[in-house]
Amino acid sequence: MRRHTTVPSLKHQGIIPAEVAELPDLGEIPEADPLPEEEEEEEEDDEDDEDEEDSDDDGRRKKKRGPRPGSKREGGKDDGHKSNDPELRKKRGRPPRVDTPMEARIKAVLKGIRKLKGPSGALKVRHFERLPDKATYPDYYVEIKEPIAIDIIKRKSKRKKYNSVDHFMRDMDLMFNNAKIYNQPESQIYKDAVDLQVESRKLAEIEKKKPDSEYLMEDGRLPLPDGILYKGELWKVGDWVHIQNPNDVTKPIVAQIYRTWQDSEGDKWVNACWYYRPEQTVHHYEKHFYPNEVVKTGQYRDHRIEEVVDRCFVMFFTRYNRGRPRGLPPDKDVYVCEARYNEEKHKLNKIKTWASCLPDEVREKDYEMDLFDVPRRIKKISSPIKHLLKSDAKETDDLPKPTWGAENAPPIVGAVHRRPRDENVSHCYPSPPPEPTPSPPPSLPPQNLPSAPARQASISQTPQRPSVDSQGNTTVAGTTPAPPRSPAAPIPPVQNAPVPVPPATYQQPQLPPTQTYQPAIQRRSSGFVQQTPHPSYQTPAVSHPYAAVQPTPYTPYQTNRIQVPPGTVYNPNAPRPIEVFHLSDAANATIPEDIRDQFHCDNQGHVLFFSSPPLDIVPPLQQKLGHSLKYLAVKEERRKLVEAKKRKEVEERDVQDQRVKRQRADEEASLAVRIEYLTMKAIGTMADHIGTGTEMIYQMLYHDQAEKARKANSSALEQKVLADRINKEKTRQIQAQSRSATFVPLKENIMCMDEI
Repeated sequence: MRRHTTVPSLKHQGIIPAEVAELPDLGEIPEADPLPEEEEEEEEDDEDDEDEEDSDDDGRRKKKRGPRPGSKREGGKDDGHKSNDPELRKKRGRPPRVDTPMEARIKAVLKGIRKLKGPSGALKVRHFERLPDKATYPDYYVEIKEPIAIDIIKRKSKRKKYNSVDHFMRDMDLMFNNAKIYNQPESQIYKDAVDLQVESRKLAEIEKKKPDSEYLMEDGRLPLPDGILYKGELWKVGDWVHIQNPNDVTKPIVAQIYRTWQDSEGDKWVNACWYYRPEQTVHHYEKHFYPNEVVKTGQYRDHRIEEVVDRCFVMFFTRYNRGRPRGLPPDKDVYVCEARYNEEKHKLNKIKTWASCLPDEVREKDYEMDLFDVPRRIKKISSPIKHLLKSDAKETDDLPKPTWGAENAPPIVGAVHRRPRDENVSHCYPSPPPEPTPSPPPSLPPQNLPSAPARQASISQTPQRPSVDSQGNTTVAGTTPAPPRSPAAPIPPVQNAPVPVPPATYQQPQLPPTQTYQPAIQRRSSGFVQQTPHPSYQTPAVSHPYAAVQPTPYTPYQTNRIQVPPGTVYNPNAPRPIEVFHLSDAANATIPEDIRDQFHCDNQGHVLFFSSPPLDIVPPLQQKLGHSLKYLAVKEERRKLVEAKKRKEVEERDVQDQRVKRQRADEEASLAVRIEYLTMKAIGTMADHIGTGTEMIYQMLYHDQAEKARKANSSALEQKVLADRINKEKTRQIQAQSRSATFVPLKENIMCMDEI
């Protein structure tokens, strides 16, 4: 063991005098300087998550990560103290994987082959973890046409590349066969490959015979890899959705689905990553945002499928101004995302790789776009909550806290501050907003180049202007495409090529683009269409910006700003308060119709909400000029006279109408009596004429026997009338008897026709 020499021991040995051995008093030890805060790393899962539970016989066990925060939805089981603690709401980390039975079988095979060890006690699988180094073994990649290793197989499994266990076993056999081809039969690696291949096949057969029910998670979760059918639509991993926001139904939560499963009770769930709106974050008061911008958070929350409201879409800021996702209905919202939000430090960090923000299942899937005719120029706007900055806010104030509401929801509103910006994130605060950019000089039409189509079929096609690919890397038209890399080749770092900027009326030094930092002025200049320089177009009078200006350190904008004296009362940046608004269609439909009818509604039936009560107009205290009392009295008397005259005219008109009606009724009654009298008189006269005529007929026919003949005819007529009356009575009696007999029984008495 090495001995340490100290100052007291040297003094006791007499090597140094006592006054030299006395230690000086240097005072209190100052506090350590804080370390510079590193920019938040890209949030990406480790590729070796499956190795966490592996162990060997030496008693060494790999560290096992605990449950990820945010993986379990906080319900009502926690006490009130926990639910009200804002710090507990900051849940970070990706949700736990919900493996399908096939994925669980693959993991079981990979875990099983790790148990085999060689004669020296080392794991046999150690040679197959990763591909050999290209620089050390270049001949391996010449001889082996399809190199593959366990890390590649794990990555393919995690990204859902295998559709069956047999598909997975084909890659396992390929890996072991590659080892047997490259190595000699007497080598240990060759022997290990043979043993591992036999063991993997045996484990695969065992796992395939097990029922799917054995692979359910401890809490009874059943993964639904094909998605969830709800409201006639299929909701699957990677979909962008709106989720109900208990704090504000007008601002649903923007989220992306990461997991889909079914619990033991049959309810279907999704785990989604939240994206905050700018007004839900804590940021610098001079921060500017794109219209409709959202920021990625570390919140991964569980929601019932019934909480999903509608579809939406989130685009990376490099694509947002170029078009819309193809097939997305026009009524669906499209958001833009540029930064991720650190909810613990309340910082916004620009996203370098958009694929790292997406689920593994959709990282390699691109979407087609309906491109605009010309990329739209999008100007950033100031913070929507800039007006919340306190008038006495200082740079030394503590970071403000957001205002929280419901538990499983984003903050009700964020906060703004004026603390100094950090150097490593200063590029995320473009201030002031970009000024109008002059139009670039017109370029001559290309002579030997084919014309670009008006709308490209897919975003993957080569554009005719400087563009940005799906990973946020700048590319220039006409550059040589990178050759395809092999599955084992390392990924070369991508360097951004400088894009020529048209000469403008103003000049400002610009830094050459780099992989990690871009000045704010470069981002602002990307809002308009940049013309690709053509060899036939020459401008010798104006030098190229990159050739004329040497790279200089970035100068903050604050050095050129005009100092405005404090105490300004009017704030032109404060947004006008909303006076009237209404809920969305889904939120409005939740209000019963009988309740909606009691309030003001628009033409579409939306209940109107007002931000303030109606104004109560109070008459002014100062008496204005008016008429004299005499004039007002005469005016009132005249008004009464006019009303009395009108009332008298109405009464007289009513009396006249009643008189006319009565007279008309009397005339009608008199006419009816006269008509009845004349009718009776006419009938009597007609009867007299008939009698006289009858007498004359008898006299002409019978002469002296006229009276006797008349009496005989009268007697015969009376007898005929009497006979008719008797016949009618008999007929009535017979009809009455026939109606009373409903049927004739045939089984009892026999009746013959001759007996009747």
